[in-house]
Amino acid sequence: MSIRALLVEDHTLVRSGIRALLEASKQVQVVGEAAEGRQAVDLARQLQPELVLMDIAMPELNGIEAARQIRAMMPDVRVVMLSMYADQQYVFESLKAGANGYVLKGSAFQELMNAITTVMGGKNYISPALSDTVMTDYVRRAQGEQRDTELDKISGREREVLQLIAEGKSSAEVAELLHISVRTVDTHRHNIMTKIDVHSIAGLTKFAIRHGLCVLT
Repeated sequence: MSIRALLVEDHTLVRSGIRALLEASKQVQVVGEAAEGRQAVDLARQLQPELVLMDIAMPELNGIEAARQIRAMMPDVRVVMLSMYADQQYVFESLKAGANGYVLKGSAFQELMNAITTVMGGKNYISPALSDTVMTDYVRRAQGEQRDTELDKISGREREVLQLIAEGKSSAEVAELLHISVRTVDTHRHNIMTKIDVHSIAGLTKFAIRHGLCVLT
């Protein structure tokens, strides 16, 4: 029986290409597609897939935060991140959010299939192209040899607000997207600034990019 998968990728052509390859393999059935993180969370709730293939760099709700929400809601689902970024911060935050695999987009399709087989077998998978120092760093952090990052100081909702602010959205736009009041958005922004000791929108944007919450192109 094929694996029921949700495919999350904001570029239509890339998403279509991955879907065609997956379905041609006969091992994976794509039961749903999403173009951004918030839609991915909703579809995961509705479709209950066994596997989520998740892009990282997406507007409004990035793949790392979407993975965090999906794993909290569905602990047994397996999540493989698809990313063009080999930076260890992205890998670490993805694994910390509950992802089971991390595959670079430049990899051959067979590597993605290897990743799927590995994570569905209950193990984690990291692209071999990533250096050993990335895994060493992750293990060291996971074992508590380093203190929590600044990102750990802010809540999941605050991370959502921070990404939207960093993408240039006004308080009113953030409020509409998250279905909260403008006053609540302003309170979240104030709390974020206090927690991470940053006191300007420019500073918040730099923080969000540095910690993998958004990627501005």
